[in-house]
Amino acid sequence: MPTIFSRIINGEIPSYKIAEDEHYFAFLDINPIKKGHTLVIPKVETDYIFELDDQTLSGLMLFAKKTGLAIEKAVPCKRIGIAVMGMEVPHAHIHLVPLENEGDLNFKNPKLKFTPEEMNTIAEDIRSNFIL
Repeated sequence: MPTIFSRIINGEIPSYKIAEDEHYFAFLDINPIKKGHTLVIPKVETDYIFELDDQTLSGLMLFAKKTGLAIEKAVPCKRIGIAVMGMEVPHAHIHLVPLENEGDLNFKNPKLKFTPEEMNTIAEDIRSNFIL
């Protein structure tokens, strides 16, 4: 059975897409801990990030770098934090989170709520800064 992320990639579930290429997909987290919180995933369905082959893993990190640089231009912050936990969805993924301080990368922080219009605007702002 496909993961929720595979269903997002296939367009079965809507998302606030940032960017994609033939191997990777980036979209806003719908339960963000900070404005601009983005997930970057490989299109290949693999549960654990360290199960990815070296080429896919390195490509994922490079795609995350491009995504992070776009977020940094679109969302004022000191830097972009990166986290790999992978416990909540059995599909390898990277969290990119705009940071003002170290406490911003705490997943126990309250989740933020944005309207669909705000999410679309955030996604468009990041997308407009993404360079493939």
